[in-house]
Amino acid sequence: MRGLRPESAPVPWAAVARAAVALAAPLAVGIAVGRPLYGALVSMGALSGVIGDTADAYRMRVFNIAVPQLFGALGVTLGTLVHGKGLLAVAVLTLIALASGMISSIGAVASVSGLLLLLNAVVGAGLPMPSPWWTAPLLLMLGGAVVLALTLLGWPLRGGVPERRAVAATYRAVADLLAAAGTPAYDELRPAVTRSLNTAYDLVLARRARDHGRNPTLVRQLAQLNAVIPIVEAAPAAHQRGRPLPAAVPAAVRELATAIETDATTDTNRAAATDGATATVPAGLPHPAGPSERAVDHALRHAATVVSSAEPDPYNVDDRLGRPAALGVRIRRTTRNVLLSGASWRYGLRLALCIGTAQSLVSLIAVPRSYWVALTVTFVLKPDFGSVFSRAVLRALGTAGGLAIAAVVLAEVPRGWWDVPVMVVLAALIPAFSAKGYAFQTAAITPVILLLSDWLNREGFGLVLPRLYDSLLGCAITLLAGYLLWPESWHTRIGDRLADTVADTARYVVRAFGPDAGHDRSARLRARRRLYRDLSTVRTEFQRALTEPPPTNTRAAAWWPLVVAVERIVDATTAARVRVDHGAAPPAPVEVSDIEGQLRELAAGLRTSHVLVEVRAELEGDDEGVLAPLRQEVRAARAIASPQP
Repeated sequence: MRGLRPESAPVPWAAVARAAVALAAPLAVGIAVGRPLYGALVSMGALSGVIGDTADAYRMRVFNIAVPQLFGALGVTLGTLVHGKGLLAVAVLTLIALASGMISSIGAVASVSGLLLLLNAVVGAGLPMPSPWWTAPLLLMLGGAVVLALTLLGWPLRGGVPERRAVAATYRAVADLLAAAGTPAYDELRPAVTRSLNTAYDLVLARRARDHGRNPTLVRQLAQLNAVIPIVEAAPAAHQRGRPLPAAVPAAVRELATAIETDATTDTNRAAATDGATATVPAGLPHPAGPSERAVDHALRHAATVVSSAEPDPYNVDDRLGRPAALGVRIRRTTRNVLLSGASWRYGLRLALCIGTAQSLVSLIAVPRSYWVALTVTFVLKPDFGSVFSRAVLRALGTAGGLAIAAVVLAEVPRGWWDVPVMVVLAALIPAFSAKGYAFQTAAITPVILLLSDWLNREGFGLVLPRLYDSLLGCAITLLAGYLLWPESWHTRIGDRLADTVADTARYVVRAFGPDAGHDRSARLRARRRLYRDLSTVRTEFQRALTEPPPTNTRAAAWWPLVVAVERIVDATTAARVRVDHGAAPPAPVEVSDIEGQLRELAAGLRTSHVLVEVRAELEGDDEGVLAPLRQEVRAARAIASPQP
């Protein structure tokens, strides 16, 4: 029911305009030159480009649109070659589904590429394509090129703007976190900082991986992003004080965010810094009293110096997550992971089983235009879009809504030039509805696909009811062969992932307070960032599990208190390290080893138990020492019990 409520997301007007032009213009050109079939195929390729255009940075958008189009062209070529070949088509599509599922586990671009590989193979095998065989893939890639060209129109004017906005958004998220320090709202805002940091680092570092030169703008953005990390580290220490920070502190961070977003430091401030003038520092900051306040003050002044200074030394700026490996190393590593990963093979086999079942079933039963059954399976089993169960239900409901729109269009609008303004409206709805949820996206895409496919098979209103039956059949196959037969689909994986995170937390505690704690600060920062990324993944898995039917969702809910407890342990460790860095006495080695042992025992217990079991942790140490809050959080984590007896 929650999936049927539209998300409160703004309408992406630029994407709306691109989709309207990219899908309607090729159709108009095709009708004008007497080749409406060619225009429909170009529009289908443009539809794939619109669906894949999900990145922010322009360099990433090039890869997100162009690379999947190549896989889509390969898919439609293979599908066309086995069109009408019966069992051969079933075997080929099943193998393509296996490959599609396995490569989809690599990452975001590979996921869309795997989707288009299988999607276009199903379309090519189910619909008659124009001859010769290379016509359809060429026209589909042309449609993707149209979307890419429209997308890149703004690059000369807006290059670097998405990255700059992402960095500024991180500063604003940190400002909100500082404003909530010492209040109950702090724990609710902490994940927003993690998400913002993940987004900003992904944008900047993904661009850096393909920019081996020392780009001054990129170096500056990376330096600004690095400068916010000490503020993030100081926030838990400020929160442990138990009272709010002065309003001037978060206000100063918001001023820095505005300066980054507007790039207000490009002229006067840089020239002043070049002449040796002192960098601008926020006005009105109170004098720090204790270690926590000093940590926030030092971190804030350092960030102000970086934001307002001249261009940083390009050879003295490093990222806090480690540089990406060389391209050849990443390709070999990815190939090895895909071929040897059990999860990759399991997902590939799941998808292959469902596609093989769908194709075999429609080969035995007279289903008109049966490609829609396999299309439904493909969309529902997309690996990184959440629960298979909820997606199947929402897909069925969204398709029903989309077919209602398509029925009106196919019944009342004559084929020809009237399809062009109709396509403008329907295409514009795709990005607008996609931001509202999966069911709404399905309802927007369905009439577009039906309208374009009608140019290929000329069935008109007769398409509507068969498409509804095919969609319901595809959802049923997915629920049976892709969900109920695979226990991992209806068992939550929160415990396993949380156990890995707790074990990493134990290593982080040793890294923060062990013998080598003060030697490699960058390594400690990278370890902490990886921890918060892992916790973000656990939160995502938790949200997925909540959309499953009982008892999976109720079992998942039992883990939530421990997820929060582990986040608080990481925060407490960071706060203790910050206090030590600013004058507090370091803890005794025995205290560190006791906490490490308790965390490792907790991780081991999570791996061997299906329910949470209460454990009373006996931790000794100075109640006034720097690790006292951390011991309290560890005790709380170990004392959390399952609601089941």
